Amino acid sequence: MDPNALRTICLSFPGAYEDFPFGPETSVFKVRSHIAGGARHEAKLFALSSMDEADFYVNLKCEPALAVQLRAVHPAITGAWHMNKTHWNGVRLDGSLPDGMVRDMVEDSYDLVVAGLSRKQQEQLGWARLGKAGSND
Repeated sequence: MDPNALRTICLSFPGAYEDFPFGPETSVFKVRSHIAGGARHEAKLFALSSMDEADFYVNLKCEPALAVQLRAVHPAITGAWHMNKTHWNGVRLDGSLPDGMVRDMVEDSYDLVVAGLSRKQQEQLGWARLGKAGSND
């Protein structure tokens, strides 16, 4: 996977956009709905990446138990630097992980972040809660 492929994946989700709060060398991908007001309505980070091919990595949110399992099996996955290592993995994009696996981890990170948004924001983003009462899925 190259930086442009990662950018394309991250920007493919509803409400996703790229920001550079730490300078041009670090891409921060956030999700935000158009509903404004209150702290719960601010943009939320779901991926942070050095887009430098020589040091290409992405930090992604992950469920804690899965994060531990992934780190135990894949040397390219570690606790994310400068992030809460219980909830964030650092993923070295050196070609050792299949692109599909990276895509799945980005999607999981996005879903975990959107799950923390208000129901109105989730609806605006077209995101359905998993296991919603009355669901036949």
